[in-house]
Amino acid sequence: MRRSIPILLSTVVLASISWAATPPPTPTPARDRAVYQPKHRDPVLKEMEDAADAAAARAAEETAKVRAERKAAAEEKESKEKTLRLDVSAIVRPTSPEVFTRAFHTPPVAQYNTGTCWSFATTSFFESEVHRLSGRAIKLSEIWSVYWEYLEKLRGFLRARGDSLIAEGSQPAAVIRAWRLHGAVPAEAYPGVLTPDGRHDHSRLEKQLQDLAAWAKEHDVWDEERVLAMARAILDRELGAPPERVQWEGRTLTPEQFLDEVLGLRLDDYVAFVSTLEAPFWTRAEYTVPDNWWHDASYVNVPLDDWYRGLLGAVESGYTVAIGGDVSEPGYYGFEDIAVVPTFDIPAEYIDQSARELRFVNRSTEDDHLLHVVGHARAGGKQWFLIKDSARSSRWGKFEGYYFYREDYVKLKMLTYTVHRDAVKETLEKIK
Repeated sequence: MRRSIPILLSTVVLASISWAATPPPTPTPARDRAVYQPKHRDPVLKEMEDAADAAAARAAEETAKVRAERKAAAEEKESKEKTLRLDVSAIVRPTSPEVFTRAFHTPPVAQYNTGTCWSFATTSFFESEVHRLSGRAIKLSEIWSVYWEYLEKLRGFLRARGDSLIAEGSQPAAVIRAWRLHGAVPAEAYPGVLTPDGRHDHSRLEKQLQDLAAWAKEHDVWDEERVLAMARAILDRELGAPPERVQWEGRTLTPEQFLDEVLGLRLDDYVAFVSTLEAPFWTRAEYTVPDNWWHDASYVNVPLDDWYRGLLGAVESGYTVAIGGDVSEPGYYGFEDIAVVPTFDIPAEYIDQSARELRFVNRSTEDDHLLHVVGHARAGGKQWFLIKDSARSSRWGKFEGYYFYREDYVKLKMLTYTVHRDAVKETLEKIK
């Protein structure tokens, strides 16, 4: 009995020791939860921000008010501005286009908000040539040539690594080049305008092509296939995609076939003349203006008297002529349908090679515009030319789409013309 007590105590002690050595289980802590609460905006900062916004709104309103007032003032001032013009009351001039001896030409067409007079005038010139050669009156597409010329300009820009002009202007030779490469099409096959009103507006098109050229230059991208594909996407969207086939009198023709088989023009038969002291006379030379961006040096350079004699002789012989030059003089007056050189500029008897050259050098004469000479008449003892014009100012007067150019204006302010070589045979025989 005495020995059993220790055993029992030992068991109790061991049990106590065992119980004391095992800690109680630790409870699992609760996890944090994500919840959305309304965003607190500091009221003081909010007050300051609102005050700043209100101040900015007042400033913007004030700026808009000032700008509106200044715009209104500028418009008011512009409405009162005057342009120096010639008093035409004493000028004896032709009374209407009907008094001119006229060659066939299609009715005037407006170029609207574009700088593509070169294509409108040259296309009109070739319409007259088609009629002169075949008797057929065919209205051709002006924008067809514009489409391809823009691509050529982009190509020239890329090949010159950005050192070439991207703008709307060009020369008659651009139409000839476009037709050689791509043929020609009638106007109904490619009107080149997608707006419901049918008015040409190339302001957005020109900017997009200039932006494309600037991008290519900035990123050193000179891959013609890549950039020209991008240019064609722009042109197709703005002007419409040019047709690969045209329908004509029951036939399906390519533009090349239309040019050769319908129009029947020999494009090598056309020659351009200039008259400048920059190059030797009776040689071929470059016409040094920005619109001759490809540096065409095929212009025949002749003295002014021969230049004018060739022009007048061609028109009197029934030919028409594509002519280009300056249209920004006091004697150039759309509301009166006339273009003359006033004596307060230079008397007619003083108009000569040097007077012409001076104005070209000091840039009072520039290569502004291309037109179509379609007739001639005499009035007041002077020679007058009937000019078909696509620009807006020719629609301000009585005879929409026409100007009457007096001989002094042609001699002083017109710079170059393109004509069929048969009309100027004697002049061409003198070329060295």
